[in-house]
Amino acid sequence: MKISLLVVSKTDISYIKEGIAEYCSRLKHYTDFSIVTVEVKVPSSASPDIVKRLEGEQLLKHIAKADRVVLLDEHGKLMRSVEFAEYLQKLSNASVRHLCFVVGGAFGFSDEVYKAAHDKLSLSPMTFNHQMVRLFFTEQLYRAYTILRGEKYHNE
Repeated sequence: MKISLLVVSKTDISYIKEGIAEYCSRLKHYTDFSIVTVEVKVPSSASPDIVKRLEGEQLLKHIAKADRVVLLDEHGKLMRSVEFAEYLQKLSNASVRHLCFVVGGAFGFSDEVYKAAHDKLSLSPMTFNHQMVRLFFTEQLYRAYTILRGEKYHNE
């Protein structure tokens, strides 16, 4: 199963970039994982609704009809790491070919992106900046694969 993390705008904080690179490197041993960055030019005077619409249009260009789309959303389902690992295994068993996780911009997702989604997951009830979410997600994805393989990374 190919897994993508679709994000709006670049990661520019060096320590976050290093952490993401570390977990992406580790993930190569388990799955075909990539991060796809969508750059959106938005006028500074644009309303949140316009920003969400413009970002949504760009995000949807990277989502195919056959993709399983999961939004990382504050209103999504909360899972423990073991449950997330089981979720990935269930999708793999169901022969999902491309699993696409999506991180929206500062204002969230457009209605069109919500309509394209199959699931919504929340990493925490707390709010994190969008760059931190990328690091937390890649670590959790790595953790999930170590759980599925019975490796010692996760302690429970």
